[in-house]
Amino acid sequence: MKRALVTGAAGFVGKWLCAALVKDGWSVIGCAHTAADVEAARASGPWGSLDAVQWQIGDIRNADFVEQLFMVPPDAVVHLAAVSHVQHADRNPTLAWEVNLLAAVQLLNAAARVRNAGNGDPLLLLIGSAEQYGRQSAAKMPLHEDIPAAPLTVYGATKAAQELAGLQAFHASGLRVIAARPFPHTGPGQEERFVVPALVARAEALRKAGNGAAMMTGNLTPVRDFLHVSDVVAAYIAMLHSGRPGTVYNVASGTGLSVREIVGRVLERVGVQAELKQDPAFVRAVDVPVLVGDATRLTADTGWRPTRGFDSILDDLLAYHRKHAATH
Repeated sequence: MKRALVTGAAGFVGKWLCAALVKDGWSVIGCAHTAADVEAARASGPWGSLDAVQWQIGDIRNADFVEQLFMVPPDAVVHLAAVSHVQHADRNPTLAWEVNLLAAVQLLNAAARVRNAGNGDPLLLLIGSAEQYGRQSAAKMPLHEDIPAAPLTVYGATKAAQELAGLQAFHASGLRVIAARPFPHTGPGQEERFVVPALVARAEALRKAGNGAAMMTGNLTPVRDFLHVSDVVAAYIAMLHSGRPGTVYNVASGTGLSVREIVGRVLERVGVQAELKQDPAFVRAVDVPVLVGDATRLTADTGWRPTRGFDSILDDLLAYHRKHAATH
């Protein structure tokens, strides 16, 4: 049985990925920052069972801890751990660079030592972000992987640097590195500080209040390519099976929705009508107008395609929110 090490395993995507890897037949080592993170991750959820995950607790910025993770070398590493919220990274740039770049370098170094010692040849899947592209013209949409990075945010810059470090290791030594650039994704279990779960929660509050209150929003004009988290983790597993080392892959649907359209779909799904009002607290200081991706390369190499549309995503989020609200 192949062994997969997943960093950030107790996070939103990490839980979905670990459960999917177990189902796919992998032995999974989940790396989490604290025991509390592990305890929370073990709670049942729509991602599936995490009972078979072997947990390791520590800070992946720490070289000694990373060395410990490689004492029995994994066959594959999926590096998810990150300061993943754009505004959080902007407010804490030092932390974002430490977690999003330094940790990746620690993992690359540990894998290289394993390889150089002849103890294995781990495949490293580095999870980046569509934020690496920055502001591109609408004429370039959907974006393909050869478009140069031009990140506008700290988060996007850290992910671009992580990818560069990984590809340098591949070109210099043949270390098997694949870089993923997932476009925005959501689903049950994502925190409500992220846009789509936040909109679902606000719409549900309006439905319960029933008093015609306004729907508070941020900027309504940005266009985003949203995926269901289950499709994204399926893409990561497809890359582990048949992705090409040294290659960058978009994970995207190729379809964009404006935030205004998303808000309209959320309100329709929840069954409420509301006036939209912009709240300055929800407006990003730096925003990318359009971000839609082309996943042709990923489909060609692995056969992956997204299976869940946006309405299906909303149905899952709404069901999760209502179930969660009923138990709290």
